[in-house]
Amino acid sequence: MATVAALMASCGSGSTAASSTPSSPGPASAGQAGPAGTPGAGLSASASGEAVVRSVPSPSPWAEQRLARAVSNHGGKTATAPANRVTARVGAIFAHSGKGDHFCTGSVVQSQGQSIVVTAAHCVHSGKGGGYNTDIVFVPGYRDGTEPQGEWPIRSIVVDQRWIDSSDADLDVAFLVLGTVQDKPIASVLGGNRLGVNFGFGRTVALTGYPANAGEPIACFNTTSQQSDHQMKIACPAFPGGTSGSPWLTAFDRATGTGTVIGVIGGYQQGGDTPDVSYSPYFDDDVLALYNQAVAEGG
Repeated sequence: MATVAALMASCGSGSTAASSTPSSPGPASAGQAGPAGTPGAGLSASASGEAVVRSVPSPSPWAEQRLARAVSNHGGKTATAPANRVTARVGAIFAHSGKGDHFCTGSVVQSQGQSIVVTAAHCVHSGKGGGYNTDIVFVPGYRDGTEPQGEWPIRSIVVDQRWIDSSDADLDVAFLVLGTVQDKPIASVLGGNRLGVNFGFGRTVALTGYPANAGEPIACFNTTSQQSDHQMKIACPAFPGGTSGSPWLTAFDRATGTGTVIGVIGGYQQGGDTPDVSYSPYFDDDVLALYNQAVAEGG
């Protein structure tokens, strides 16, 4: 089985959301682009630097062939994810503290405040008739009881109001605004991946996540397909409970060690009723509005 670094390398080249934590301001507006359309060029106007991208350069024919071979030889296989700078940005979400139980996964994304983690909404808010799960911490790079970068407190949770009202599976995405550790925001320590919106379907992505019954993260990569207008799916075996919120990473840049997150395990069946097929909401302008909300709250 190829290492996660090799897996990542192989992935190279509705309406505005009413979403917030309670009593927080509304999101910045974003232009529309439907899931079935061609991704727009360039960066989001609200993004800082390349924190949010709508498209990436098309890979060369050589890279396309290399990617096809990688998917054919290694796609759809799951193994333990080694510890490196890529997986260091992925962490387990714990109840209470790192000594409690971990039940979901999150990952660091770039932002102006360098303090944002993306995960699934159902990890942090139970949806219709429920409330926020506020007694949680994020532990990046967790391995068998060790916390190489410590425990990061959650300062704010941003989910779509439609998830709160109706558990809308197409909006099963959340952004966490973290506090600091030793006066440093998390992305200043670990870096972060870009957020990708309106990337279309049929992308090759790498997944890294924390099963609730294991102490180490697992990894897999394969090509996505369309489940519905606003849902993606991927065949990656043995991604059980606890991997909800795992990032779907594409367009990996070896030079910078960063990629683009275009999904998280969640959405349809809260990410999947079986461990061998996982789902994600399609990241469109509704997700961008949530991200903008988190940035406005200091993330």
